[in-house]
Amino acid sequence: MDWNATTYWWIAGGVLVAAELASGTFYLLMLAVGCVAGALAAHLGLSETVQVATAAIVGGGATALWHFKRFRHPRSAPAQANRDVNLDIGQTVRVERWLADGTARVAYRGAQWTVRHAGGGTPQPGEHVIVAVQGTVLAVEPMPSTVPAAPT
Repeated sequence: MDWNATTYWWIAGGVLVAAELASGTFYLLMLAVGCVAGALAAHLGLSETVQVATAAIVGGGATALWHFKRFRHPRSAPAQANRDVNLDIGQTVRVERWLADGTARVAYRGAQWTVRHAGGGTPQPGEHVIVAVQGTVLAVEPMPSTVPAAPT
């Protein structure tokens, strides 16, 4: 069986896709896109030098674009403080009294929970927002005060 350059490019792209699936490294998928570009260049009958250059430019460019896209966007919060992972984040609880160690017991979702003051300053009784869940302890901050806007 006689394989041409196009076949090698498609195999290389497939190997990179398989490696990406095994490792979870999205950058390998960008390099696989470069191999697809090399295969398309081979289909067009371009020289091997042009095929390699096309694969390098497309794969390297896609990798660089992905890297800069990830760099510009902030990373998501850690799982313990990420509302997409834990739906308790952002919910409110009422703290009646704080203990000297900065913790309190509150009723939340039908059970007693330990809360820890995560905000700055001295903890005060009142409404608090859950900002993180660390095991069975809720980290809370005081509710932001609602100040009415001045009429314009």
